[in-house]
Amino acid sequence: MSGVKDYVNTQVGRNREQIEFHIREILKLVGENVEREGLLETPARVTRMYEEIFAGYEVDARDVLGVTFDERHEELVIVKDIVYYSQCEHHMAPFFGKAHIGYIPSGKIAGLSKLARLVEAITRRLQVQERITSQIADIMDEVLHPHGVMVVVEGEHLCMCSRGVKKPGSKTVTSAVRGQFRQSAALRAEFLGLIKQ
Repeated sequence: MSGVKDYVNTQVGRNREQIEFHIREILKLVGENVEREGLLETPARVTRMYEEIFAGYEVDARDVLGVTFDERHEELVIVKDIVYYSQCEHHMAPFFGKAHIGYIPSGKIAGLSKLARLVEAITRRLQVQERITSQIADIMDEVLHPHGVMVVVEGEHLCMCSRGVKKPGSKTVTSAVRGQFRQSAALRAEFLGLIKQ
């Protein structure tokens, strides 16, 4: 999904005119002059931004893992510090942070870049952090059938930083564990220790 430049055939692209119209209406309703020079192109710019930040709706996240490889490696594999950007479904405000994925293969491995693409496919839509974390773990479990999966997601939510309680700098951390990680405190500790290095 990364690098996709043709958004015309996306849901947003197909509804471009309607979205631009409604953005213009919202601007009017909040008291702006939509004929002001700085706002003339804003509806089009916002729509183009939506095409990109909501591109996850165009992807089946299970397909992102794509081709897997038969490999006898059955030790812990971690891809950490995968930066993501998403939109809170409650306020449509951005939240962002890092995802860390660990799994113990049971004979099948995925290309390492596919794990970052999986995070992107799941986060580029309206979301909540808890769901992102569970979806990553569930899809890894479903597609790769590993011995275990552990996912930790860190996020900073602008709906908490810039409105409501206004607590900038606060971070939310969520985790999901499947398989051997659920049974083994030592395995969870190994994963957590490695992602902190």
